[in-house]
Amino acid sequence: MKNTFNFSLNSQFIGALLVLISITVFGAFNEDSNFLQTTKLLYIPVFLLLFLIKNRTIKVPIVLCLLYSFLGDSASMVFDNYIFLKASSIMYFFSYLCLISFVAPTFKFMNVNKLISAYLVLVVLINIYFLYTICSILKTIVPDSLEVFLFGIKSVSLVVLLFISFGVYLNSENKMSILFLLMAVCFVFSDSLNYVSQYYVYHWIFVMLDGVFHVIGLFFLFNYLTEYNKSVGYRKQEVIEDNNLSAKNVLA
Repeated sequence: MKNTFNFSLNSQFIGALLVLISITVFGAFNEDSNFLQTTKLLYIPVFLLLFLIKNRTIKVPIVLCLLYSFLGDSASMVFDNYIFLKASSIMYFFSYLCLISFVAPTFKFMNVNKLISAYLVLVVLINIYFLYTICSILKTIVPDSLEVFLFGIKSVSLVVLLFISFGVYLNSENKMSILFLLMAVCFVFSDSLNYVSQYYVYHWIFVMLDGVFHVIGLFFLFNYLTEYNKSVGYRKQEVIEDNNLSAKNVLA
């Protein structure tokens, strides 16, 4: 590791995470879809409320990300099954794009070791090939080509998010980059399990794990935002101290 740090997490977020996971497991085990849908609507508001208690600022891309993600979570409550999958795919796609736009400026691809860069590109190409294969299979299962297309672009955006988050981690190897990478990995697992439940085998365990990984991903996202605000505060404090030191030197 380039940097050593204390990998502590917000205790309030941990408490909320355990409660939400317990509720999700209970709903999935009882196969109560209405209960699960209602519970999913609590994920973002609960974490956001706890976040805003100590943090007064949140960047616009993150606000949009949370908004689109919440709309994706609530799509099943608003639309019927025919429109639900399309609407949720669009909302999650925009949510992932917002996350990509937020973290992409910190991704310095040219600074990554050439061997690792080649590995990253290879992994992305393999994932895209698998997505192409999955979409080809879906065309034989799902007659609606629009639904398959929306699934494809949502999945590609998720692969790009994972690629960038891993690249950011390799560049910095700090607490923030680890949290963001863990968030992306959780969203990938959640999306994969949702895919299995929707198109292949429906089982309450898959539904449970989908919800659990989704809420854990949000948990890591809000911990990342907390660390991001701390780092911004530290940088501002350093600038103030540097300006004060320069003023003292001038007066001296």
